[in-house]
Amino acid sequence: MKITLEVNGTAHTLDVEPRRLLADVLRDDLGLTGTHLGCEHGICGACSVLMDGEAVRACLVLAVQCDGSSLRTVEGLAGPDGEPHPLQRAFSAEHALQCGFCTPGFLMVAAGALEADPDLADKPDAVAGVVGSNICRCTGYEPIRRAITRAAPVTSGPE
Repeated sequence: MKITLEVNGTAHTLDVEPRRLLADVLRDDLGLTGTHLGCEHGICGACSVLMDGEAVRACLVLAVQCDGSSLRTVEGLAGPDGEPHPLQRAFSAEHALQCGFCTPGFLMVAAGALEADPDLADKPDAVAGVVGSNICRCTGYEPIRRAITRAAPVTSGPE
């Protein structure tokens, strides 16, 4: 099937098999390998991307379901000049990554949550919900929570 996607601000027209997963199209066809595949069952969240501003698990979404959608991957977080997104800077400052495998998924769910609610830092339960949506085996989650809270005041919506 022919589909059209906007990925990180660039339009793409692709021929995809109807049962092909979004994660595979992003990684294999578009070379966006920051979308990590962990569990491939929608549990870990390493493959999280933003689809029309909402976080989705790319391992559960068929590429054909995204036809006409705007997608944002971790590669699309940095500014046009390569300047790291406030979340990326906060994750580094708070040591919210160790092995880094889960980091792209956490960055994307956090970006979506902060864009939807710039006052997220004032809602500890909401931050905990964002952090609890994905799995990390290294950090113990506290640094991730601190990073999201730290980035919230400087993240004012879509860039």
